[in-house]
Amino acid sequence: MAKKAARNLVIVESPAKAKTIGKYLGPDYEVRASMGHLRDLPKSKLGVDVEHDFEPNYRPIRGKEELINELKKLSKASDTVYLATDPDREGEAISWHLKNLLDLSDEKAKRVTFNEITRKVVTESIHHPREIDQDLVDAQQARRILDRIVGYELSPLLWKKIRRGLSAGRVQSVAMRLVADREKEIKDFVPQEYWTLDALLKNDGGVPFRARYYGKDGKKYEPASQEEVSAIQAEVQGLPFAVKSVKRTDKQRSPAPPFTTSTMQQDASRKLNMTPRRTMAIAQQLYEGVDITGEGTVGLITYMRTDSLRISDEAQAAARSFVTGRYGAGYCPAAPRQYKTKAGAQDAHEAIRPSDVDLTPERVKSDLTSEQYRLYRLIWSRFLASQMSNAVYDSVSVELGAGAHSFRASASSLKFAGYTAVYEESRDDEKEEKAPALPPLAQGEVVTLTGFDPAQHFTQPPARFTDASLIRAMEENGIGRPSTYAPTVSTILDREYVIKDGKYLKMTPLGDVVNGLMCDRFKDIVDVKFTAHMEEELDEVESGKLPWKQLLRQFYGGFESNLHQVEKDMEGVYLKVPDEVTEEKCDLCGRNMVIKSGRFGRFLACPGYPECKFTKPLVVEMPGRCPVCGGRLMKRTGISKKSGKQYNYYCCEKFPTCSFVTFDVPVKDDCPVCGHTMFKKSGRGFKRPFCINPACENFLPEDQRGYPKRTAASDGTESGTNGTAADGQPTSETVQTEASDKPTAKKTATAKKTAAKKSTAKKTGTTKTAAKKSTAKTAAKKTSSASTTEETPTVTKAAAKQASTEEAAEASTAAEKATTKKATASRKAAAERTTTKKATTTKKATTAKKAAEKATTAKKTAATKKATTSAAKKADAETEE
Repeated sequence: MAKKAARNLVIVESPAKAKTIGKYLGPDYEVRASMGHLRDLPKSKLGVDVEHDFEPNYRPIRGKEELINELKKLSKASDTVYLATDPDREGEAISWHLKNLLDLSDEKAKRVTFNEITRKVVTESIHHPREIDQDLVDAQQARRILDRIVGYELSPLLWKKIRRGLSAGRVQSVAMRLVADREKEIKDFVPQEYWTLDALLKNDGGVPFRARYYGKDGKKYEPASQEEVSAIQAEVQGLPFAVKSVKRTDKQRSPAPPFTTSTMQQDASRKLNMTPRRTMAIAQQLYEGVDITGEGTVGLITYMRTDSLRISDEAQAAARSFVTGRYGAGYCPAAPRQYKTKAGAQDAHEAIRPSDVDLTPERVKSDLTSEQYRLYRLIWSRFLASQMSNAVYDSVSVELGAGAHSFRASASSLKFAGYTAVYEESRDDEKEEKAPALPPLAQGEVVTLTGFDPAQHFTQPPARFTDASLIRAMEENGIGRPSTYAPTVSTILDREYVIKDGKYLKMTPLGDVVNGLMCDRFKDIVDVKFTAHMEEELDEVESGKLPWKQLLRQFYGGFESNLHQVEKDMEGVYLKVPDEVTEEKCDLCGRNMVIKSGRFGRFLACPGYPECKFTKPLVVEMPGRCPVCGGRLMKRTGISKKSGKQYNYYCCEKFPTCSFVTFDVPVKDDCPVCGHTMFKKSGRGFKRPFCINPACENFLPEDQRGYPKRTAASDGTESGTNGTAADGQPTSETVQTEASDKPTAKKTATAKKTAAKKSTAKKTGTTKTAAKKSTAKTAAKKTSSASTTEETPTVTKAAAKQASTEEAAEASTAAEKATTKKATASRKAAAERTTTKKATTTKKATTAKKAAEKATTAKKTAATKKATTSAAKKADAETEE
């Protein structure tokens, strides 16, 4: 029986969203995905008729003709078409384009939005549609055309004056300037010396504590030199220290509000080490719906592009009920918490929150990927904490007097957890060390001075921006909107105007040149206040107060004249991007190598090109010192010859002369016991640093560091495990062994499958096969004995030869050869015996099946190639994402 045609068509952006909504609506609704925009400005040209009042020339996007035709057929056969794209400017514009592209009448086209994708909200929205909001559409058109004009007219100038492939943008150029200004602040910063003085004291009970110098005669004073500190010590040396006051108070700390787009990206960057782009991609998946056991397909969070802190009454009531049930009435405040949205926010949607607070992260963990689970847990915890009671801390402040001088000490301890039982907000700056607890002290009590602890300090420059702090700066300055933060940060990184030094953003010479040109010639474009004002005017377009073409006219007049003047003034001028010189020496000619950029990223190249063409992977200096020779530690990149994948390792700058090499990441902190550089296990997320010095009492054995368990045979070393020498330091072989772990595992599995197939096949060619196998194995073992030829990082050809002639390697190779010969002889004898017995029977079977096997083999080969190509494309796409 033919399926009855649906009377209503619902169009959303993505297949995942269509799948979720389709399960909520009945058979009368056909849900299809538009896969984003179907119509846009053409890529090959400006696409805006400036002379005819900025009329845009929208075209169907190439490659989507088949989808457009399908949607046209479905819309003609439907009574009503529901345009259910995202509830923001971009989503409104997609719906408007769909209406025009599909030639839908006002009566037939209905606009619906979902703040959260749950059965209740989807059903209510379908029953209460609205018209397309033209003001929202106009605001999006104005932004799109503004960005197109700036990008398409400025970028060619950069190509002419600097180099091809560069781009300028209305928002990205301002973000780049923020990073450049911070770099200038750091460069111009002059450190100021200051000192602190701690008095080491004991109370009547002999319990030690310390108090910091505050000042003299009740006035705060901060000594600026060692002489001033010594004078203070001399004045108070023989004076009694008495407790002048003891103040004990309860301090309350309030929870952070629920997430907006900006704060979610910041916290995910700090806590989960996710880039803003990745955070938004995972949040989109959680919003569009995930299959949950026992619940079906559910959108787990509300819409993730928002600047509002508003929470619905229904969600607040559910959260309060959950808190009371799980933590108790004391953890639920007397009245629901309300958070005030900042001035200038669009406030179009609720804050980001779970759609159902009863779907705890633990409950849905088995149905989510690792990234989905971590981000959902972050959103769920933040929302729940925002509706909980304050945390209460017991705070004690003590002031001690020694003559006219005063010292102060303070401590605090958690008295009531409140919201901290669920979540604590992270910050960009390093956390201060918590003050140790104070012993019982009473006013008037005389304590004993046991010594002083003076310390020299210097003021520190502002820290470089991270992904999180740059997004916060953009939000605070009114640059961009929730939907533009992640793309802006990604763009300046992709263009290599900015690079990441660890987690910090650092300007490149290319970025300095481009930013210098923009600041000198296009002051308005990179002016923070001008850009913020443009965002405010776009908000006015959205609210219907300002016509969108009027905004474009006001902007374009000054921009066009300035552009023509710059082209005239810079005629014949070409700006050279200076090379970024490093301390790495060319292995062939000895010159200092420079950093270049290619299609596969940044690398080190000899500046003597074309005379010297030597290149090698980029080396990054790491904090800390080599535990073997005290030299600098470097981060290097190797490429597996087996899998072709890139991996990082850390070694001494003198490697391979100095044998220290490891996969563990050096950190800036030294061991408090022995003073050696500490390391942490590589990987995402927080890893606790450990000491690798076996002579130190703080030494952490390898079996407690979280390494994968491996047998002694796979380590390739006689002393220690995991490729570690007797002194506890990883050897050069560690890089080779660990880099080949995954390929070896894959080959083992493949070998098992191959052996199973061969056991049922003909045995005619057993002798030849055994000989080939033994030869291949012998060659493989010979190859693996060379310490720098397979997975080990290539430093120089000379170094590789030196490493391969080490005595240990020779001994190992000799032993392996002897073993290989014995195994080969045994296999040949067994193969010959088997072949003699089966030769007659096999010959007949071979003749009969030969033609059939050829055909089967050809089919299998074609299928295997197709599957391999498909898998490779999928893997490449995932890697690129």
